[in-house]
Amino acid sequence: MIKLPSPGRVTALALVLIIFVLPPVWLLLSALKPQAEIFQWPPSLFPEQLTFEHFSKTMSRANFGTYFLNSAIVSVSSALLSVTMSVMAGYALAKFRFPGDTVIFLIIMSAVMVPLQIVLIPVFLVLRDLGMLNTLWGLIIAPAATPTGVFLMRQYITGIPDSLIEAARIDGTPEWRILLRIIVPLSLPAIGTLLAFNLVWRWNDYLWPFLIVNQQDQWTVQLAIANSIGRFSINWPRLLSMTVLSILPMLVMFIALQKTLMNGLMSGATKE
Repeated sequence: MIKLPSPGRVTALALVLIIFVLPPVWLLLSALKPQAEIFQWPPSLFPEQLTFEHFSKTMSRANFGTYFLNSAIVSVSSALLSVTMSVMAGYALAKFRFPGDTVIFLIIMSAVMVPLQIVLIPVFLVLRDLGMLNTLWGLIIAPAATPTGVFLMRQYITGIPDSLIEAARIDGTPEWRILLRIIVPLSLPAIGTLLAFNLVWRWNDYLWPFLIVNQQDQWTVQLAIANSIGRFSINWPRLLSMTVLSILPMLVMFIALQKTLMNGLMSGATKE
């Protein structure tokens, strides 16, 4: 016999569903409304006249394709670079013993507690001296090394049996091949999870691009959305359509990688 949930639990779940689902649904449906219908009173959830005009104008007139491409390049490149550095650092800290390894790990972990705003000015000055301001390289390289990624990979790789690595070393396998053929395949759930998180972080990042980039052809999606808000007026149809377009890639990625993300989180939670 199937046990039905209590009415109170159903009500609570319905409220949570409304709170989390209604805003993005309202956003999407509002972007499909004519401008006059967006401000009508009383408001309506579903558009009386469906239109894709705002999306076509955004893509053709707002130069949104360039901003979209910039965000894609920055997000993918920075995420891949961050995962690569995190895997190598995590492997070194998990499977090698050398003087000061614990101190290095503690220093990396202490960086997690340092607010981002404290290091913004020093990193900005370094990038200025390197000539990376107003370039996509400045957006890619600076946030690539993350202590959180190093910590996650170190904790995951620690659970890989040392016997596998020792057997490969006895056979004369070099360390780089051990990393690529043993560590990486066994760490794919953690790598996939870290890659997805980095993609979301870099795609949604606004503060760092705001400091580094002031040329319009180097804007990311988030900068374009922020700069579409005028001082005295707001083009609401353009703002809504740009926001919807900025959400779609992350939504598609989450749906495509949902199984990988869940496996990575569950394996990380149950790994000894």
